[in-house]
Amino acid sequence: MSSSPKKKVTLYFNASVLGETQHEAIRQDRSISWIIQAAWRLARAEVRRLPGYSGQAGGDEPSVNKTQIDSL
Repeated sequence: MSSSPKKKVTLYFNASVLGETQHEAIRQDRSISWIIQAAWRLARAEVRRLPGYSGQAGGDEPSVNKTQIDSL
C-alpha cells in the first residue's frame, strides 16, 4: 500500500454491512479500516467495470439511473 498521508473520513454503511465488517475485523484481528481498504483493493477492478452514472463523464459507456445504482 502506498505511503500517502492519512485522511479521516466518515462512511455510512447499513447495519448488516457494518456488522459483517466488524465480525471480519474481529476474526482477522484487524481494524475495520484495514478490512475496508483490503476489500477496496480486491474489488477496485470490478467496480471500474460498472457502467457510468447518467450525466457523468464516461465516454461511450452505457449510463444507469439512480434507481439502478441504489439497487447495487
